[in-house]
Amino acid sequence: MNAPAIGFIGLGVMGEPMCLNLHRKSGRPVIVHDIDAGALARAEDAGMAAARDLTDMAQQAEVIFLSLPGGEQLQQVVDGLQPHLRHGQTIVDTTTAPVALTRQLAAGLADEGVDFADAPIARTRQAARDGTLSVMVGASVPVFERIRPLIACYATDITHCGEVGSGQVVKILNNMVLVETVGALAEALTIGRRAGVDGALLLETLSKGSADSFALRNHGVKAMLPGRFPLRAFSASYALKDLAYALDLAANTGVDASGARLGQARLRETIAKGLGQAYWPALLAVIDDTLDAETPEEG
Repeated sequence: MNAPAIGFIGLGVMGEPMCLNLHRKSGRPVIVHDIDAGALARAEDAGMAAARDLTDMAQQAEVIFLSLPGGEQLQQVVDGLQPHLRHGQTIVDTTTAPVALTRQLAAGLADEGVDFADAPIARTRQAARDGTLSVMVGASVPVFERIRPLIACYATDITHCGEVGSGQVVKILNNMVLVETVGALAEALTIGRRAGVDGALLLETLSKGSADSFALRNHGVKAMLPGRFPLRAFSASYALKDLAYALDLAANTGVDASGARLGQARLRETIAKGLGQAYWPALLAVIDDTLDAETPEEG
């Protein structure tokens, strides 16, 4: 008997390599859907099948993964799938989306016997390719245990954060802390250079002390130090969207997140400089106004 099919909707920068890892490692057929014809063609060349539309996807796949730009697209896709889903199916949402929307969608699907897990991802595009992402999961224990082997096809760190919505809380706060940290690194790099210290020496030395972080070793060394902010990476516009979710969550919990508000202002200014689609550590150009703020080429 053939293994039940996995569906995957959203073959973007992160979704495409995640889907390819599911195809290679899960031992199950994978069916894909995306509005990008090029991404669909690459998936078919790799041996996956393309669903004609959301109805076709809902009819064929037992577990459906979603990897979408944000809450608006998540709402649209779930609305398109829901009339065609059946009891016993599972939606695994890897999108970074608002907590309230996640819980609302999960409740609506539960009424029809469809399970929902929020499983947003962290780390880089290269980690998605390598299958070494970190995933924060919000789901019941039985659903988590059922989907964990599939998530393990593209992730090495999988954390059950609690019931539905908890994964989004942790991911949103992860991104909030990251934006604030990268802002601090941008300040340090600019100040250090203007004070006559080599930027590479500065970051290398900071990495040996208590200022070390994932952000320093990746966003700082690989992007800000060489001034490389390619397209088709996690953009300033996406980072601003995620930070807005964090600020909404802060407001709902009665916290004045002033550091996040500063990050939001810097990202807005980054976008105003024409860098909205550039890799988001381009916010360095807001702090160091001597940098060339032209939109980079495809990277």
